[in-house]
Amino acid sequence: MIDRRTFIRSTLAAGGATILVPAGFTPRALAQNKKVTIGFSQATTLEPWRVQFNKDLKTEAEKHPNVNLLMSDAEDKTEKQVADTESFITQEVDAILISPKESAGLTAVVEKAMDAKIPVFVLDRNVESEKYTQWIGGDNVVIGRAVGDFVVKTLGGAGKAKGNVVEIWGGLGTQASHDRSKGYHEAADKEAGIKHLLKQQSADWKQAKAYEIMSTALRNFEDIDIVYGHNDPMAYGAYLAAKDVGRDKKILFVGVDALPNEGVKYVHDGVLAATFLYPTPGAEGLRQALKVLGGQKVEKKLVLPTETVTKGNADAILKRNGLL
Repeated sequence: MIDRRTFIRSTLAAGGATILVPAGFTPRALAQNKKVTIGFSQATTLEPWRVQFNKDLKTEAEKHPNVNLLMSDAEDKTEKQVADTESFITQEVDAILISPKESAGLTAVVEKAMDAKIPVFVLDRNVESEKYTQWIGGDNVVIGRAVGDFVVKTLGGAGKAKGNVVEIWGGLGTQASHDRSKGYHEAADKEAGIKHLLKQQSADWKQAKAYEIMSTALRNFEDIDIVYGHNDPMAYGAYLAAKDVGRDKKILFVGVDALPNEGVKYVHDGVLAATFLYPTPGAEGLRQALKVLGGQKVEKKLVLPTETVTKGNADAILKRNGLL
């Protein structure tokens, strides 16, 4: 008998990457169009990025008539997400996609699913374990670095940059926010002329809270050149605060996510100077799950690329998405 807590490690011929497949896992014969059930646990649907995430996943699932997609919303509660995932395990789904609310709180249930011989694909935030089949998402450090490069260039260029920046964090307890800050400061902190006016002010990814933080910053600081919000809703909230006191024309606002109907449109409208694509991993997650269920091997980690969106390419992106 195979120990449920042992795992089969498969090595890819190209690059020698190692993936983790649950012991006793038998791939479905997808080539014969057998029906497979895939469960997806979303952390929340309160954020526009996650709404788009779900939309992209559903669109991809509709392309595969043999896929029965079950979706759950954890409503921004770790305990509910654990319960939702345990429900998928009890239902004996063929694979689980999960986008954790927080890393530590979802680690045990991901391991439990793997112990139950169910492949698990972790999307966006990771868990604190290597016991999963594949992680898929954007590299927030790379994205933050791209923001930093943009800010340095905008404020005068390497060695000459000068200005005051307000950084609004997404969440002090989320790795994504720490990574977006880390990458940003790797570039920006090389410039002695760039000064940061706030100490780790978190708006919890929310527009309304960013408005409050920016309102306080505007009262305390006469000179603000750029606002870097860790996502587009927060950058937009900061913009609204500045607009309400007549200072929006003197400040540039930068965000992250670049959803076509949100961040990209803000750039098109002149609200944001730039936004940086944080790609949703849902569609790719489903494609990768189907590969594994069909007997194929996948990389342990799959990093999705970013893109800088400015006035120069915003229109093209909107046209591509039927929004212009």
